[in-house]
Amino acid sequence: MLNLPPRLGARFDSTQFANLHTFLAAARHLSFARAAEELCLTPSAVSHRIGRLERALEQRLFVRLTRKVRLTEAGERIFQILQGAMDELTEALQPGSANEVAGPLAIYVRPSLAQGWLIPRLAGFTERYPAVTLDIRVGNEQVDFRTQHIDLALYYADGDFPGLVSTRLMDEKVAPVCSPDYARRHALIGQPDNLRHCTLLHDSLAWHNAAHDAEWAQWARHHGVAAALPERGLSFDRSDLCVLAAQNHAGVAIGRQHLVQAQLDRGELVLPFGPFTLSGRYAYYLVHPPKDALPKRLQVFIDWLLECAAAA
Repeated sequence: MLNLPPRLGARFDSTQFANLHTFLAAARHLSFARAAEELCLTPSAVSHRIGRLERALEQRLFVRLTRKVRLTEAGERIFQILQGAMDELTEALQPGSANEVAGPLAIYVRPSLAQGWLIPRLAGFTERYPAVTLDIRVGNEQVDFRTQHIDLALYYADGDFPGLVSTRLMDEKVAPVCSPDYARRHALIGQPDNLRHCTLLHDSLAWHNAAHDAEWAQWARHHGVAAALPERGLSFDRSDLCVLAAQNHAGVAIGRQHLVQAQLDRGELVLPFGPFTLSGRYAYYLVHPPKDALPKRLQVFIDWLLECAAAA
């Protein structure tokens, strides 16, 4: 329910709703210029509307900085109230009966997790909840939930998500993988020192702000073979592309068990140096903005993901 500060009183008439709408856009973008683009106004008009709203509220909503703005404490509080009200309105307008799980969900996933784990399982969800429309988007960037219409993000990360709600979906184990032919040609089985003669395949964006060789460096430190790592390598921005290159004899990749087990089972890849080990502090997480109550369609999707992870 939209609970605006009581000091507005009778002075808050219907003309202020346009100013509230403008404030919501400016607060979401933290930019008067970008709010102006969204609303087809000039930045000056946005500024005037915000000024009128601030005078009605008798408090500052933004701190004006050079080329940007930030919300004051009061502005952040009012933004959360308005955004919550808009979310409730959107939810109330979704089609279907009160008991039906229906409506759109925008899901953002790291590409390798989408390709290797999520997409092959989606038929199970759509069969169970046919009235939920999934919009799956992939990318390597962190979602800005304030400006992007994303309901849930799936990350491979260390679990640090300030200001957001996160749920650990599943742990991950890693190990070097390569094609059987590559392992034979380079005498790799049980001989990690022979990596010095190999090409390493790197996921250069393994997690947010990762170094291009972070996964290999982590594995090598854990197993005490850092000196054997060659400088020669190929870099990709997706783990599944590293694995595809490994399948096609281009080198040795760090495989994540949840994403490569099928290729191992089919004999397309081998583990030349033994079984998987835990991937340090990195795991898969479900992340979304804090809400008093999640839409039912989002809650059932989260529950289904956790069910799939437990089965895996």
